Amino acid sequence: MRKSFDGLSGLVRNKLLREPLSGEVFVFMSRRRNQIRLLIWEGDGFSMYCKRLEKGTFEIPDGNGDSMEITSNQLLFIIKGIRLESVRQKKRFSLNKK
Repeated sequence: MRKSFDGLSGLVRNKLLREPLSGEVFVFMSRRRNQIRLLIWEGDGFSMYCKRLEKGTFEIPDGNGDSMEITSNQLLFIIKGIRLESVRQKKRFSLNKK
């Protein structure tokens, strides 16, 4: 967790093969899962959100590999410490049928 704006944007470009200037939010966690960093390009520069837990760990959603896509709700739950498997969402209308 020593990398800052340039180091994390380099990881996004070279390791994840994504464009850091796309406006997507890129999430990085420490090995111990007690620190999290969010990197986002806001049109005129990078913003970074950092959080370190004094007790406990952040939950990693089930997925395969080092990278995965998550929804904004899942990200909010991870940051707030809400268990993802215990969340039940009521049915809502959606144009995208999955």
